[in-house]
Amino acid sequence: MARILVVDDSPTELYKLSGMLEKNGFEVLKAENGADGVALARQEKPDAVLMDIVMPGLNGFQATRQLTKDPETAHIPVIIVTTKDQETDRVWGKRQGAKDYLTKPVEETTLIKTLKTVLGN
Repeated sequence: MARILVVDDSPTELYKLSGMLEKNGFEVLKAENGADGVALARQEKPDAVLMDIVMPGLNGFQATRQLTKDPETAHIPVIIVTTKDQETDRVWGKRQGAKDYLTKPVEETTLIKTLKTVLGN
């Protein structure tokens, strides 16, 4: 089954998203900030990344840009999952290379459907 990297500084969100993914048969990798997320993505090459925006240090926009511009990780689809729901945030997220943009709290059905779409399932 597909391996999904969840990058979020909130233990609660990591727990909720991981639970949804595991229940639907995905293998989950976790990182608690943008820098660790980028490093883990380069090391593990997950099938997709769920990226929070508001994190200390390297934020989700910066981490997404690094992943999508790096030839080693550019093939990995990034889905932004955040509380930021302004249209400007959506546009900026897509400009950084994100394949999709979901706002929290995300519905399990929406999350799984979006993942399957970006994974081509």
